[in-house]
Amino acid sequence: RCIVHQVRSSTRYVSYKDIKKVVADLKKIYGAVTLEEAEKNLQTFAETWRKQYPSCVKSWEENWPVLSTFFEYPVEIRKIIYTTNIIEGLNRQFRQITKNKPSFTNDDSLRRMLYLASQRIVKHWHARYQNWDLVLSQLEIMFADRAVG
Repeated sequence: RCIVHQVRSSTRYVSYKDIKKVVADLKKIYGAVTLEEAEKNLQTFAETWRKQYPSCVKSWEENWPVLSTFFEYPVEIRKIIYTTNIIEGLNRQFRQITKNKPSFTNDDSLRRMLYLASQRIVKHWHARYQNWDLVLSQLEIMFADRAVG
């Protein structure tokens, strides 16, 4: 789950006249610096909007255990994992490649095809993320027990 999709799905039934206010209050939640601040802002959001938009508040409260893991990462990494659009784009490209093939002889043939496709897809990635060196060093610190590829 990502923040962008959570905002979209939870505000689906919010009135047009209130949408800017609701989204501004939601931004205080996911834009918070610490988990404690975010939880305080979530509580304030719930008190403010529960009567008018109970399904919106309920959606955030029910998904909070998953969404709150977002705050385990430094701010620079949060900017990258804020949305799952990159992953969804990659999955879309994989679906395009596999949709024309009705079946595969075995799992290994599918794995090879996706590997070759990923090699071709990566060649088209040109943009470099701003402050990538800082992000990479933070990831190396956080996941020091994992091998670097």
